[in-house]
Amino acid sequence: MTVTGSAGHGGRNREGTAMQTAANIVILLAIGAVAVILFMGLWNMFRGGPGNTSQKLMRARVIMQAIAVALLMAALFFFGPGGGG
Repeated sequence: MTVTGSAGHGGRNREGTAMQTAANIVILLAIGAVAVILFMGLWNMFRGGPGNTSQKLMRARVIMQAIAVALLMAALFFFGPGGGG
């Protein structure tokens, strides 16, 4: 159950909520970028494109995926139940 109002925000102020919303948006954008790069690589493979392009797309996907996972872990650390310390 979500409680709204000044007394029931669980210790989070508006800035904390705005930061959490911004983090959620950035994480979703990173996951979307991973999906776009993945589908670009699949499209290149299915149309018989150059292998060098497939390798570059695979490297880009792995790097973007690592960034997305790092962002997700950071968000869980700072905004999770423990609150980052």
